[in-house]
Amino acid sequence: MSLSFSEVVRILAEGKIPSPRLEARILFEYLELNQFAPAEGDKEAQLRALLNKRLVHAPLDKILGKREFYKNTFAVSKDVLSPRPDTEILVEAAIDLTEKKIPQKILDLGTGSGCILLSILADCPRACGMAVDKSEAALAVAHHNAKALNLFNRITFVHADWFERDFVEHIGSGFDLVVSNPPYIPTADILTLEPEVRQFDPILALDGGKDGFEHYRRIAELTPHLLKQGGHILLEAGIGQASKIGEIFEHEGLHLIEIRPDLSGIERCVILKK
Repeated sequence: MSLSFSEVVRILAEGKIPSPRLEARILFEYLELNQFAPAEGDKEAQLRALLNKRLVHAPLDKILGKREFYKNTFAVSKDVLSPRPDTEILVEAAIDLTEKKIPQKILDLGTGSGCILLSILADCPRACGMAVDKSEAALAVAHHNAKALNLFNRITFVHADWFERDFVEHIGSGFDLVVSNPPYIPTADILTLEPEVRQFDPILALDGGKDGFEHYRRIAELTPHLLKQGGHILLEAGIGQASKIGEIFEHEGLHLIEIRPDLSGIERCVILKK
């Protein structure tokens, strides 16, 4: 039996998938199907296969292998956190702080898909960056995205763990700007997350330790050694975490400049200066 657009919407809705009409439209566009004509033959088989994956709550971007973020489309995989609109607040703040007429040196801690750093570099043509991640698989995705956006010659990829004792010696110092969306979910809370996140985002990108602040504490220790004087660090925060993050970094000598809310009014981006 051929599969119509309205039938796909119904299947998604019954499967408790949010925004079923929007997702149906994305699937039809991805397969180059006409919404006013039923899917048949090979196209129908492909559509049913995609639906089956979505109905077990695989995120749509992980199914399609791509996600729109800020001004570009990024490749994604099971090895990287799916880029989220909330993180665009951090990107916008970083671009505001980046001097476009003077070369700037930017460090991205836990780069994942590279969406933060690459979005900044795309808007700041004189900046260069270093993308650091503990996961070699994640770095491969960021590497691919840098090539796709023609930014490969302005970025260095480093496989490193910021909990390593020689981390600063490994990657260097003198950065004008550090950006990071570190893991910040308390370990015990991970099992309560929606299945799209719990089952399909890498645990390395989620687990923030017992209280959710383990990675912030370590990054705060490193930041005075990474930043040049007058440089800034921008960090994404989970719900209710921003003030505590500011305190952690102020304890290490940084100065809190601003806590910027996302479009939902949640304090999302913590901005500090050395």
